[in-house]
Amino acid sequence: MEKKDNSPAITKSYAKKMETISPFELKNKLIEMADESIKKMAHTMLNAGRGNPNWIATEPREAFFLLGQFGLCECRRVFSSEEGIAGIPQKTGIAARFEAFLKDNEKTPGADLLKKGYNYMLMEHAADPDTLVHEWAEAVIGDQYPVPDRILHFTELIVQDYLAQEMCDRRPPKGTFDLFATEGGTAAMCYLFDSLQENFLLNQGDAIALMIPVFTPYIEIPQLRRYQFEVTEISADQMTADGLHTWQYKDEDIDKLRNPKIKALFITNPSNPPSYALSAETAARIVNIVKNDNPNLMIITDDVYGTFIPHFRSLMAELPHNTLCVYSFSKYFGATGWRNAVIALHEDNIYDKMIARLSEEQKEILNKRYSSLDLHPEKMKFIDRMVADSRQIALNHTAGLSLPQQMQMSLFSLFALLDKEDRYKIKMQDIIHRRLHALWDNTGFTLVEDPLRAGYYSEIDMLVWAKKFYGDDFVAYLQKTYNPLDVVFRLANETSLVLLNGGGFAGPKWSVRVSLANLNEADYVKIGKSIKRVLDEYAKVWQS
Repeated sequence: MEKKDNSPAITKSYAKKMETISPFELKNKLIEMADESIKKMAHTMLNAGRGNPNWIATEPREAFFLLGQFGLCECRRVFSSEEGIAGIPQKTGIAARFEAFLKDNEKTPGADLLKKGYNYMLMEHAADPDTLVHEWAEAVIGDQYPVPDRILHFTELIVQDYLAQEMCDRRPPKGTFDLFATEGGTAAMCYLFDSLQENFLLNQGDAIALMIPVFTPYIEIPQLRRYQFEVTEISADQMTADGLHTWQYKDEDIDKLRNPKIKALFITNPSNPPSYALSAETAARIVNIVKNDNPNLMIITDDVYGTFIPHFRSLMAELPHNTLCVYSFSKYFGATGWRNAVIALHEDNIYDKMIARLSEEQKEILNKRYSSLDLHPEKMKFIDRMVADSRQIALNHTAGLSLPQQMQMSLFSLFALLDKEDRYKIKMQDIIHRRLHALWDNTGFTLVEDPLRAGYYSEIDMLVWAKKFYGDDFVAYLQKTYNPLDVVFRLANETSLVLLNGGGFAGPKWSVRVSLANLNEADYVKIGKSIKRVLDEYAKVWQS
């Protein structure tokens, strides 16, 4: 007990210094604090903190590797030497050879998806068979630069269908979304911030709104010297009558978007870490504000967790002309290592229109910037400017996501499109929800059922439960005696559990962020019990 009395002051002093660093950097310090004999366990928790899932989607990968065998056969068909050199796939007659290959391998894992995906493209998009299979063979082999550089022709058609199904709840708006395939959602973020500024759509010091809590880079990037945006934070701090978080937004805070000085809104939907989708009421309010008060509001929505919500509908579906959507395949398909993501922008959008309305001086600067790419650079779409900007303009001819990555992205999408009963989705959501309940059932806290909760992460506000169990005086004692980071430090020191601090995501300072993707169900039982034990130990010291 004496040790516990002394530890808060030491931890508080150290923790105060650590409050300013990113939670993703803080995790390294937390691991150092764990005992050497249990560092392996702490490393697992570190991955849980990052949200890297401990599952993979098997069938799209089986299809990829089988397609790879076909691609190699096509290369060797052209020529093959004993030194290990072969040709490259040839288009003429390749579809017939593909059909024969599938027939010969019909029992091989992945063959069914390739066959159904091939037929889907012929029936739904009237794809020319030889052109389609030739793109696939070259993609899986990776023998060419990406052409087009923004995204392959058939990959774009397939992913457009996937986004219409998963991000628009099978009710996409009229028109087409142009796509830019990127190296994960992180690259998409970098390209977006870069091109918005390069094209004078966001200038240094401009006002933006950020819906919080949020993935930490969205907090940190606007603070960089290059941007120095004036940030209005819109916090998901709505509470129920009995003092529980709903992780939704108050109408009066959403109404801040009526101010035309706010040029852009950045949102993660479902949120990270609370992991809740926007309510239909809030989405409708944003739509109303855009239509009536702030028509040029640029909306950047990061919707990576949308597939964990039944009937999810992104703002890209509700406000297609204003919204840039970032979608990553990494979490849903267990594919963080593939670095597969897209930026989606409607063909009819405010970004192109605002560029057309820039001053003559600004247009001249941009025309010079992109003049090496087009005789009429002023006509370049914003999404194509992003591609060029991603390679410093001069390397535009070698831009684009690698062909094998795009092929795997296509197969992930086809897998979901052909799963008419949503068997994979239902199972994914069930896995997450079982882990969520294993965590909360063992904290002793109350988890209110909510259809808007994705549950990929859980944010637990320790002060809410301190008040519920022990009252306001105990809350005041905690805030006076301890630093908010003391919870994650204590979990690392005493139980080898490395969780991230919710305050690092602009959430409640006394909250902890738990990923439900990275560990097995039994592990969340231990985490839940450990969180409750830490709270009870604080109370014991207070009561003594």
